[in-house]
Amino acid sequence: MAKKLYVGNLSYNTTEDGLRNLFSGFGSVASAKIIFDRETGNSKGFGFIEMSTDEEANAAIAGTNGREFEGRQLRVNEAMDKPRRDSRGAGGYGNNW
Repeated sequence: MAKKLYVGNLSYNTTEDGLRNLFSGFGSVASAKIIFDRETGNSKGFGFIEMSTDEEANAAIAGTNGREFEGRQLRVNEAMDKPRRDSRGAGGYGNNW
């Protein structure tokens, strides 16, 4: 089963291909996704990698967490499964003030 990793402190110039290439040295990368700001289109400086196995994911964490990549020191750990929040601010109260 694939394991999702959080990759933080990315350079704003990092591409999904660049991220995939970095992690492919540790095994099969099922997916690579950089998160972009919806309004500006700019990178938010973090993303997610899905490795094909737990062993590959653990090797990728050990090999990349704290490593410098494109001028930034990466923070890599297992992604937590959290329900996505609606970032538009919709809700029962709060936006009419």
